[in-house]
Amino acid sequence: MDLKELLRERKPAIVKKWFEAALASYHTDARGPMRRVEAQFTNPLGFDLDQGLSGLFDAVLQGMLPDKVTTFLDAIVRIRAVQDLAPSEALSFLFRLKGIIRDELGPELLAGPGVREELTALDGVVDDLALYAFDLYMRCREKIYDLKAKEAQNATFRLLQKAQLLTKDQE
Repeated sequence: MDLKELLRERKPAIVKKWFEAALASYHTDARGPMRRVEAQFTNPLGFDLDQGLSGLFDAVLQGMLPDKVTTFLDAIVRIRAVQDLAPSEALSFLFRLKGIIRDELGPELLAGPGVREELTALDGVVDDLALYAFDLYMRCREKIYDLKAKEAQNATFRLLQKAQLLTKDQE
């Protein structure tokens, strides 16, 4: 059995552990409600994370198809970009997939011929996924900073107008 078949067989367990690894960056009190992933409208964060990780796992097994990856990764990264997390903390869950796979498959990784090579290739795909996620994360953060700067500029302009410190030409 090759690595992809092993991973497809163990997908539910791997994705569940990956979900828990992604939740680890949140405060303990927030993790409980986020685990209710079936509630799309009352828990969009948990739902998007659960659906996104499942979709990302499939995309990683298929070799990281850009359209599929973007759909799932964008939903997760946008949420994490607006939260008060460092970039390393926001995206560390992606790298944890490597360890989760190794823990889940354990001795089976040594059993098949060529599995080590496949695992090395899969590690490369996960690394590429993390780099792509970082690009998405930075684009989201730049947009947030642009919005904040424009809001500060507009607030200053309104204050100057209110104080009548602007001439007609400056408005």
